[in-house]
Amino acid sequence: MTSPVHTDLGALLAHSRSVITSLQEPNGAYPASPDFSAYRGYCWFRDGSFIADGVSAAGAVDSASRFFDWCSDVLLRHAGTIEEIVAAARAGHPVPDDRMLPARFTFAGDLGHDDWWDFQLDGYGTWLWAAVAHAERHGLDAQRWRRAAELTVDYLVSSWQRPCFDWWEEHSEQVHISTLGCIAAGLSAAASSGLIEGPRLEAALDARSAIDDLLHGDGTADGHLVKWIGDDAVDGSLSALISPLGVIPAADPLAAGTITAVRRDLSIDGGVHRFRADTFFGGGQWPLLTCFLGLAQAAVGDRDSARSALEWAANTATADLMLPEQVGAHLLDPSFRQEWIDRWGTVATPLLWSHAMLLRLAVELGEVPA
Repeated sequence: MTSPVHTDLGALLAHSRSVITSLQEPNGAYPASPDFSAYRGYCWFRDGSFIADGVSAAGAVDSASRFFDWCSDVLLRHAGTIEEIVAAARAGHPVPDDRMLPARFTFAGDLGHDDWWDFQLDGYGTWLWAAVAHAERHGLDAQRWRRAAELTVDYLVSSWQRPCFDWWEEHSEQVHISTLGCIAAGLSAAASSGLIEGPRLEAALDARSAIDDLLHGDGTADGHLVKWIGDDAVDGSLSALISPLGVIPAADPLAAGTITAVRRDLSIDGGVHRFRADTFFGGGQWPLLTCFLGLAQAAVGDRDSARSALEWAANTATADLMLPEQVGAHLLDPSFRQEWIDRWGTVATPLLWSHAMLLRLAVELGEVPA
């Protein structure tokens, strides 16, 4: 159990929503963290989509819509690249990784010039899922994003089986279960919303079914989801497949097994690590992953544990109510901490994704920001 919340939760939730909306770019892009050296000037499809989902749930309708408009504009801008990638895959000659879509774009929607671990598929599924969820939540017409959704579905259907970097920009040689979950959520959302039809719809449903078979087959070990195919370890991101993505139904025994494994292997005193071998800034605990676990726990009916997750995440706020990317009370390998500080500076604070997941879990538990 966590200690009681030291911070006024209502004030923190209101501040979280304000931080996200006030830092949003005029064109809708969300900065991952405004001042952190390695993230400055970029918007990730994955982080941004979860950020938009958080503020959408918290009532910031226009902010979330403008982010999805930004996603759509970026995809339409790069439509030619997507069409080339899809055509090459269909011809049996897929393009190299460095010609695939990147994980992040500049705020203007351009490709970045900095070296990065860019080829990641998860964000493209996540934006589709989040956009449709937002439209359904607020009674909006998702057809405004139809062409971008069609391009995204074609891209994912052509490429979902490819190894790529995971959420953490690591291990490009693996097929990651969290990535597959994001793709499955996006394909399901596009299919159920009427954004795709005909052969494109059939292809999306076929891919979604194949992913589901993989998740329940090679994507599991000992009754829980695994970090990547061929491994038996867990990753903190796996909780998201239960909730909010809903790829693994709460009633599926795999949901309970995954929650148990994440708590057993990655949670210390209530805070969740990314994975056991993590050395990034020493391998601390992440508020956003703790909130994902809380969402999964709420989905299976364990609201007391979900409330504890919310309290733990809230207690990581700084004195000025900013939430960090990670905290260092239980570092997995402290010898790496200074190396990352020397490279990039201190831990990213605020991290908008952390604020968004706190909002998302709080709303799930009936806490509404003022």
